[in-house]
Amino acid sequence: MAQPVTLAAAARTLPEQLDVLTRDTIGWLRTDSEDALVAVAVAVALYFVFYGLRWALVRALGCDRDVTTWRGFFGRIVRRTRSFFIAALAAYSVMHAVAPPGPLMRLVDILFTLSFAIQGALWLREIILSLVQRRAAAADEGDNFGSAMNIITVLVNVVVWILAVILVLDNLGVNVTALVAGLGVGGIAIGLAAQGIFSDLFAALAILFDRPFRVGDMISYGGATGRVEAIGLKTTRVRALSGEQLIVSNTKLLDQQVSNLRRIEERRVVLQIGIIYQTPADLVARLPAEIEAIIVSHAECRFDRAHFFNFGVSSLDLEIVFHITQPEIEVMMDARQHVCLGILRRFAELGVEFAYPTQTTFTAAPDGTMIDPRMFAPTPK
Repeated sequence: MAQPVTLAAAARTLPEQLDVLTRDTIGWLRTDSEDALVAVAVAVALYFVFYGLRWALVRALGCDRDVTTWRGFFGRIVRRTRSFFIAALAAYSVMHAVAPPGPLMRLVDILFTLSFAIQGALWLREIILSLVQRRAAAADEGDNFGSAMNIITVLVNVVVWILAVILVLDNLGVNVTALVAGLGVGGIAIGLAAQGIFSDLFAALAILFDRPFRVGDMISYGGATGRVEAIGLKTTRVRALSGEQLIVSNTKLLDQQVSNLRRIEERRVVLQIGIIYQTPADLVARLPAEIEAIIVSHAECRFDRAHFFNFGVSSLDLEIVFHITQPEIEVMMDARQHVCLGILRRFAELGVEFAYPTQTTFTAAPDGTMIDPRMFAPTPK
């Protein structure tokens, strides 16, 4: 088994290897010229066949470049297949079917490994970026993550091409242990030095993929409420209800509970009202049905329940629960006002009085007998 060599050793032996390759190739062409011509012809034919397959796939997938569709997704990847890889694949296929000199076979293997690594890096890059753009398009973010996508592209390019270089050097027999170790140590140092920046960057990516909110959403977090104006690589900007712009880091924002008020599907309203104790029991029993009729008369309201539920300090308490089928706060307030006004009018028609905090004083004689204070009221003249 061949031992890995260093880059310096490979550079020193390169002229000698080229000289051996040239002599053996020329000798093969002189002695087996017919086989060599057939191999070249077959390689050229295979190139056009593979290139034709690529052209047919592109035609079949159409000109749609929208990554949100599967045709556009695969079409974008197929279009990234380069001619040098097709040529290397054709030569590799032919050379393994004939018996060329060892150095020539080694050269073809090296060229195929190099082209496959480059082509694989291009495919992997397109797959990752297409998936990210597909996810961003599904989130309907538009240009909100344009700067984030630029950073993602840079990170993907760096990682993919480093892997491609390491793969090529390793297949060429070069000792890449020191290179990998150096990259690892350097990556750790950079990560520790810029961990705050990377934390906010990955938090921005989490917002992109998980989509807890997006630009234009009304959110509530940490006692503040406002509308999201921009989601950047490090911070998110929120326009508070009071008018000022709040700037919070992406990491801190995701570390706390965030309520997305825009995604409310319907609103629940709970009302509690109190009526006086002098209200007859039969009339109290009628009130839930009367209240239900008021609520269902509004198109945006869905009745839940209404009950006499408690004996208060100075009132008989009723609890009313209903839902507003539209999420807008204005619709909810209009519907709530409609219900409250309807209750006021209907209670006035029924002679039901609303309770308010009161205190009644009773007078008793020395023997404990209750005295009606009306007995001592002055006689009208």
